[in-house]
Amino acid sequence: MKRLLPFFFAFITSSIVAQKYTPTDEGSKVHFIIRNFGIKTGGQLTGLKGEILFFTTDVTACHFNVSVDASTVDTDNGSRDGHLKGSEYFDAEKFPEITITSTRIDKTNKTEEGFYYFTGNLSLHGITKPISFPFRVEKENDAYLFTGEFQINRLDFGVGSSSTVLSNTVNVSLSVLAKKS
Repeated sequence: MKRLLPFFFAFITSSIVAQKYTPTDEGSKVHFIIRNFGIKTGGQLTGLKGEILFFTTDVTACHFNVSVDASTVDTDNGSRDGHLKGSEYFDAEKFPEITITSTRIDKTNKTEEGFYYFTGNLSLHGITKPISFPFRVEKENDAYLFTGEFQINRLDFGVGSSSTVLSNTVNVSLSVLAKKS
């Protein structure tokens, strides 16, 4: 029994520190920008769901598995949105979710608290590719706000075809509010 006591204590302690969070659309923003005819064109995606395990004492045990609904693309232009939802771009009917899943989380070399580095996979249009980027975590009452930015090449994911007027580079910015589950 005395041997089990340290394991029991470690389990209880990690359970107190380990928290499961659910991303919410309210307070969150998944935004993208791409150049079209040389003009920056942006849009948003909603329908956040998934799970975030955030450990304040052991960042290596953190895990992110979050998705957005591809059919929610909103560029403030209904015709363009319909085109983006179609088979040439997101093919939202066949591939309804865009998902980001971590394989590793690390602290960055910044001396301030709250800065981390995401390594994982992005699944878009039926294709999964590795991705990595720095992000920041800020406590907001009983929730956390996770913010970060990264770039992808849309052609790597089979989104659209080669074009002289549409950039291949898409800038993505995340501001995801996750509440205790």
